[in-house]
Amino acid sequence: MTERADVTRWLEAYERAWTSNDRADIEALFTEDARYFTSPYRKPWEGRDAIVEGWLADRDEPGDWHFASEVLAIAGDLAFVQGRTEYLDDPPRAYSNLWIIRLAEDGRASEFTEWFMKVKD
Repeated sequence: MTERADVTRWLEAYERAWTSNDRADIEALFTEDARYFTSPYRKPWEGRDAIVEGWLADRDEPGDWHFASEVLAIAGDLAFVQGRTEYLDDPPRAYSNLWIIRLAEDGRASEFTEWFMKVKD
């Protein structure tokens, strides 16, 4: 059973990886056979290597964004997280996020799905 502390640790590690764009930081988040859906109905990045490659090909640079999140609910091994991502472009952009994260027993994600909606131009 996933606990709130497990989700919080994973979110902190995700934000570290998002900031560093370091291959090892990204790999540490996901199981070997994980699936990462960049949108609910897109074909996922399948497997940790594909996730790392997809992430790095479309990475955000440190200092270009700000992220805040809140764990909404946990059901078994699923965590539901609401987030807000603000990009500091000119003009700035903001997105409301819903993340659905399936955590394995070791605390890594075996599945990650992100839903996002633009909230500000």
